[in-house]
Amino acid sequence: MQEPTEKYQRLIAAARDGSPAVTIVAHPCDEASLRGAMDAAAAAIIEPVLVGPAARIAAVAAEHGIDIAGREIVNAPHSHAAAAKAVELVREGRGELLMKGSLHTDELMAEVVAKDTGLRTERRISHVFIMDVPGHPETLFITDAAINIFPDLETKRDIIQNAIDLWAGIGLGTPNVAILSAVETVTTKIPSTIEAAALCKMAERGQITGGLLEGPLAFDNAISPEAAAIKGIAGPVAGHAQILVVPDLEAGNMLAKNLTFLAHADAAGIVLGARVPIILTSRADGVRTRLASCAVAAIYANARRAKAGAGA
Repeated sequence: MQEPTEKYQRLIAAARDGSPAVTIVAHPCDEASLRGAMDAAAAAIIEPVLVGPAARIAAVAAEHGIDIAGREIVNAPHSHAAAAKAVELVREGRGELLMKGSLHTDELMAEVVAKDTGLRTERRISHVFIMDVPGHPETLFITDAAINIFPDLETKRDIIQNAIDLWAGIGLGTPNVAILSAVETVTTKIPSTIEAAALCKMAERGQITGGLLEGPLAFDNAISPEAAAIKGIAGPVAGHAQILVVPDLEAGNMLAKNLTFLAHADAAGIVLGARVPIILTSRADGVRTRLASCAVAAIYANARRAKAGAGA
């Protein structure tokens, strides 16, 4: 059995093997957000460009002993302006990643999804928690627990494809994707079971690619081989799920926080489906979790850069 955090350490080590990804950091104006960006820079994971009130950023750095010498600072008077400027810099090709500082997630995402000036693509934007759960042998992805409240079928298709692309893009291979519900049988009484079945059929028809899908699955028979065997559910996914697709944001948020506070898991997180990956961190995140969020995004950015360079 792997030690807690070993999975994160592998991701951080893999990120150091690539070149640091230029990262636009929006409004890093408290100790946690500024230190998180600079710790990732010191670990050679990212190359940060700090966007926000220059005097305030310098004051935070001085107060808390954070070295920002030689780092580029793009002045913006307040958090809203910092969010807009950070998105503008990404649109101009100045950065491969976007990172949330000490502003509200909604404030940053409003600029990201702006129709004419944002970072939208043809994909729906979604969030992935990258969970390091002590006692569990593999990294777990949980999606979407932060962006889409009640996703419809088409949105769930993009949520799943975003997560599969990330899993493959950071070098983890072909993922086992469990589409969760309360039960493993299809019933009209629980609409998420019908959507799970439809999503599996979409994968069969090539509308979702790159992963092995199974659903509906209850959480126990998605994670536990013993539970899957008792229920007679065969196949490679049941009992061995790596990506957990939740029915809605409420279920996903509760699942992720249960694992965090009861199983003492670490929960790194990034947003996908925009022009660049977006690193979302919480003030409660520890150093290792912040580094893991940056590491996953940086590995993915390096993979995207290599793919673009190969003309794919």
